[in-house]
Amino acid sequence: MAAPSTDPGVPDRRGPARYLWWVIVSQPRRVLLGALLGSAWMVCLTLPPYVLSRAIDDGLRPGDRSGLIGWCAALFGIGLLNAWLAIMRHRTMTRIRLDAYFRTVRVVVDHATRLGAALPRRVSAGEVVTIGHADVGVISQTLTVTGPGVGAVIAYFVVAALLLSVSPLLAVVVLVGVPLLAVLIGPFLSRLQGAEAAYRERQGALAAILGDLAGGLRVLNGLGGKGVFAARYHEGSRRLRDEGYRVGSSMSWIQAFGIGLPTLFLAAVTWLAARMAAQGSITVGELVAVYGYVAVLVMPVMFLIEGSYDIGRGLVAARRVVDFLNLAPVEGEPSVRAEPVPGPKEPSVLRDPLSGVEVAPGRLTALVSSRASDATDIVDRLGRFTPSLATWGAERLDAVALDEVRTRILVADNEADLFAGTLRAAVAGRCAPDEEAIARAVDAAMARDIVLGLPDGLDATLDSHGRNLSGGQRQRIRLARALLAEPEVLLAIDPTSAVDAHTEANMAARLRTARTGLTTLVTTTSPIVLDQADVVLYLVDGRVAATGSHANLFTRHPGYRRLVSRGTDEGAEDESHETEEQRAAERRTRPRPSDEPTHEALR
Repeated sequence: MAAPSTDPGVPDRRGPARYLWWVIVSQPRRVLLGALLGSAWMVCLTLPPYVLSRAIDDGLRPGDRSGLIGWCAALFGIGLLNAWLAIMRHRTMTRIRLDAYFRTVRVVVDHATRLGAALPRRVSAGEVVTIGHADVGVISQTLTVTGPGVGAVIAYFVVAALLLSVSPLLAVVVLVGVPLLAVLIGPFLSRLQGAEAAYRERQGALAAILGDLAGGLRVLNGLGGKGVFAARYHEGSRRLRDEGYRVGSSMSWIQAFGIGLPTLFLAAVTWLAARMAAQGSITVGELVAVYGYVAVLVMPVMFLIEGSYDIGRGLVAARRVVDFLNLAPVEGEPSVRAEPVPGPKEPSVLRDPLSGVEVAPGRLTALVSSRASDATDIVDRLGRFTPSLATWGAERLDAVALDEVRTRILVADNEADLFAGTLRAAVAGRCAPDEEAIARAVDAAMARDIVLGLPDGLDATLDSHGRNLSGGQRQRIRLARALLAEPEVLLAIDPTSAVDAHTEANMAARLRTARTGLTTLVTTTSPIVLDQADVVLYLVDGRVAATGSHANLFTRHPGYRRLVSRGTDEGAEDESHETEEQRAAERRTRPRPSDEPTHEALR
């Protein structure tokens, strides 16, 4: 059978039932074959009782040896046919389940990629992992109903028809009894679906706590907060266990009914058939056939019960997948925009009307704010990670195709993840690993000492999140990755906050050189970086209060001077009386860039 296409198609996100139907119709031929094989297998299971009854009535009782041998040979042939159908059914259903599994994995991964840097803000990593592993497995198992589930329904009517040829009374008992079993089990299935949904919610929340605990273990140890988070995880585990008990309780009743009720039903029908045989209403062979029919019916009934259980669990899992797929790349924005417009052909001004920030093309602009969150919010709006009225040239930024925005405008977040792998792969990102380009980016980010300090250089292995590097080293690797991408617009959030002053001076100078002729915005309060900027935008309460060079703002605005010289503008004296000589002396003592490599102090 041909391998499935790597394109999963466009999922139906209008609801869990519609999503499950989309998974089914995405492989129509295979599902049709599975239903055909499952039905043939189930129907063929009803043939041995009939052949056995003929062997008794036509061969054994009259003493017809040739007739007995013929019917026994037919029974043997049916057994071989059933075995072959069972093998083919199982193979086909395995392919159906695997297709559903990997199709769902692909749509989840593709959408996670589209969400990009917005993903951690919308859903926890633990929830994504749970969706991509547990939920997709449940969805794939649900597709079992397309094979044996369909066959079970057909087998039910076939058995009823066969019993009708023996005794109308027995056929009526079967036709009424099986739906009655479903009615008895229905409330437990509804209860199970509710318990599964609650269990799944708590499972996702607990996974998020575990991710936070593992990711911040060092920080928690330093702050003495590990015990608090461990207690939260312990409490979450206890609640998840209680929900698991509810799920297990409902499941145990369903399984008990799935096995016990059909068995009791089998006993009742067999008792009724035995009385009819004793009265001479049916033959001994027909009695054996009735027993065989009803015994075979136990399996379809079990498949119907398990199928109902799988559908309930599948709807819960599909709802989690659909909720994830309905997350928009930008909060408050539709996942798919109709008829996006192209971005400006030439480098153009980025404007944020809410704050008054304008980022001129080809210049290094610095954003200074006493509240780091104000500057970060502006970067999020200019990078189109939150809804806004931001414009890019003559166009609304949110009207431009998102793929084009992500390609031409890069937000270099100071907390961006570093994936496990080689240092070369971490720096290269999605770019082709060109050695010369990587070397230039590494030098521009003052990360050469990191490469030289690792045993295998660029081939050295990084742990997940770069945990085997210091905070400053991770920051420089992130900057190198951003510079290597060479975006038309680079929006960097505090790119030098974790390095020493000497390294920072070199990073600022080399950043300016590397981005010559390109548009760059950095958020910072460091005078070393601000001294390199072409223009500085000073924010007060999230809006531009003053614009100019660093030296000009330092002279004219006491609040700006207090902010960049001591890192805060609260509770400080007005320093507007400071003399020009004092300001000149401060500028002379300010560190200047150097081309010498340095090793930062461990933090």
